Amino acid sequence: MNAQESRSSAPSGHKLTYDDYLLFPDDGKRHELIDGEHYVTPSPNVRHQEILGRLHLSIGTWLQKQPVGRVFVAPLDVLISRSDIVEPDILYVSNERAPELLSGQYVSGAPDLVVEIGSPATRRRDETIKRRLYERANVREYWIVDPDIDVIRVYRRSGDRFGRAAELSAEAGDVLTTPLLAGLEIPLSAIFAE
Repeated sequence: MNAQESRSSAPSGHKLTYDDYLLFPDDGKRHELIDGEHYVTPSPNVRHQEILGRLHLSIGTWLQKQPVGRVFVAPLDVLISRSDIVEPDILYVSNERAPELLSGQYVSGAPDLVVEIGSPATRRRDETIKRRLYERANVREYWIVDPDIDVIRVYRRSGDRFGRAAELSAEAGDVLTTPLLAGLEIPLSAIFAE
């Protein structure tokens, strides 16, 4: 585990729940529960926020012309279960699923699309723990953005699991597309521009 990230669990193996989550401090850090364990991540850096803004703007602008769903950015709680509460960097919910997922102050269940922008503090968790959580929760698509090498790994659901990741890179001139938003094309060179 990276020194910039911390993890804690409840005493005696007791899993933390949403009730415990509500008591966490509002300290500018990202607090998440995964399988009842508390993860804390420092606030993001400038590069993370630039990439986040560009991706959100690209998806949001496309959705204004093709209003098939809604896109959100962190902080927004996603309650996958009482002991699994995450704050993805970006999430998309289709209009068909919005009534069941967007009923209150948080997202109640698995979004259609989840995007996590990695950092040294979160890379391992995004690639393993969160990927397994999103797979188990039936997220349809999961993008892991790696700002250090200008790559996006796209996991798409194939049956009850994610298929092998498609790795797209800015260096190769790749363009990100998704069947969830048919017609959306995001050149990685624009997302990772310096």
